[in-house]
Amino acid sequence: MKITSSVSDIRKIVLNWKGRGLSVALVPTMGFFHGGHLALMRAAGSKVDRIVVSLFVNPAQFGPNEDLNRYPRDFERDAGLAEDEGVDCLFCPDARDMYPSGFQTWIRVEGLSQGLCGASRPEHFRGVATIVAKLLIIVQPDIAIFGQKDFQQLQVIRRMVSDLNIPVNVIAHPVVREPDGLAMSSRNIYLDTRERESALSLFQALRLAEEMVARGCRSGPEVVRAVRKHIQSYNKTKIDYVFLGDPKTLKQKQDIVGETLLALAVWVGKTRLIDNTLLNSNEQIKLQNINIR
Repeated sequence: MKITSSVSDIRKIVLNWKGRGLSVALVPTMGFFHGGHLALMRAAGSKVDRIVVSLFVNPAQFGPNEDLNRYPRDFERDAGLAEDEGVDCLFCPDARDMYPSGFQTWIRVEGLSQGLCGASRPEHFRGVATIVAKLLIIVQPDIAIFGQKDFQQLQVIRRMVSDLNIPVNVIAHPVVREPDGLAMSSRNIYLDTRERESALSLFQALRLAEEMVARGCRSGPEVVRAVRKHIQSYNKTKIDYVFLGDPKTLKQKQDIVGETLLALAVWVGKTRLIDNTLLNSNEQIKLQNINIR
């Protein structure tokens, strides 16, 4: 596996591959790899000839009181895990190269970034859209793979790629979970034992909503109330939002008709967690045996 922090080097590497007729995937990450990241790498390997993983803790997507300085980092561990997954190049740019002195150009995806996480993190998606656009321009992959856990981020990136005519196929990968259902996240490391138990309320609330829809409930407010009640029954939980709406436009819906996004953001102690599911009124959902107290 090649490792480089140089923009010119990664361009040369990819240009060489493409000159030989090889297809390329980009998996953008902020590092501290977990099973979700590794699943994205494996998915990339099943679709293309060469895999580039970017590892960059992007300062532009952190707010002034967020966890940029304490965000978990372990480069040696990450490099070993990426190599074990067959990654061909690990691209680890420096913030001074991504945002050099005098940097003034930002990308905003107006409508899709306004609600959900954008409401409490107003500059977050400006930072996400800008760094993803830069990575796509630098690497010029055939495909780019993103996890569906960050559903709003996925839709923002899809819209940006479409609006700016960036020639890349954006592929979504399903949420990857721990055996007990907790969505994998680098920030899970912040949770202590009791908080880890309370964090399960997110997944359980999603399953509760799926069960309600499978039994015929189509009332959005009724589902939202049940989800909120369940999460609030756990210690150390504080709801940022419970969103029910159209998965493409991210506009709220009152009735669960067709495919409907249920997305959550919840503070568990000092850790902000997100999760989501797609409810479908047209299908009988196969429920897992999850203990919902």
